[in-house]
Amino acid sequence: MEWVLPEGQLVAGVDEVGRGPLCGAVVTAAVILDPLRPIEGLNDSKKLTEARREELFPIIQERAIAWCIARAEVEEIDQLNILHATMLAMQRAVLGLSVQPDRVLVDGNRCPVLPMPSEPVIKGDARVPAIAAASILAKVARDREMCELDLVYPGYGLSSHKGYATPFHLQALAELGATVIHRRSFAPVRQALGLEVLSEQDEEQLETASLLV
Repeated sequence: MEWVLPEGQLVAGVDEVGRGPLCGAVVTAAVILDPLRPIEGLNDSKKLTEARREELFPIIQERAIAWCIARAEVEEIDQLNILHATMLAMQRAVLGLSVQPDRVLVDGNRCPVLPMPSEPVIKGDARVPAIAAASILAKVARDREMCELDLVYPGYGLSSHKGYATPFHLQALAELGATVIHRRSFAPVRQALGLEVLSEQDEEQLETASLLV
């Protein structure tokens, strides 16, 4: 069911990419779409092919009233935890918009603290076009960055799994150790550094995360 937006309001959609990976920043985006310049094919970025996301990326940037891509770095993730770092990155995306929205809709079940009304929307990236657009901007931006980091830190397979806890990535961590872009607050990274033994719950979370690649 598509979310019904109030008429006459500038509504920003917000989404994030990169909460689950073991390395790299968490990337967010905020988008205010222009109802006079509709974009066909917007959907949850995970349901689109890489080629289609790349096609939509410049179209969204060109047709949107405003857009902003923001992030929280690995150091912030380790200091704040991934949830609070994600909220911080979302704040940065909204506050970085060149036009202030009247209202903000955020994918998921919670919102960051913002100076304007906001509302979480469960599965919003499939229900709200502006959130779908934000998910595409964030996904393409982060995927491109992980491909660049793969050249800087070879051997981990970052360009293929984008930092998620795949068996290949975990094996590389065990053999090569952790880099400066790995999140020390995540259990598999601490294990690779010899600081922690994985619990059964951690192993279950790893198995789930590997399916999200």
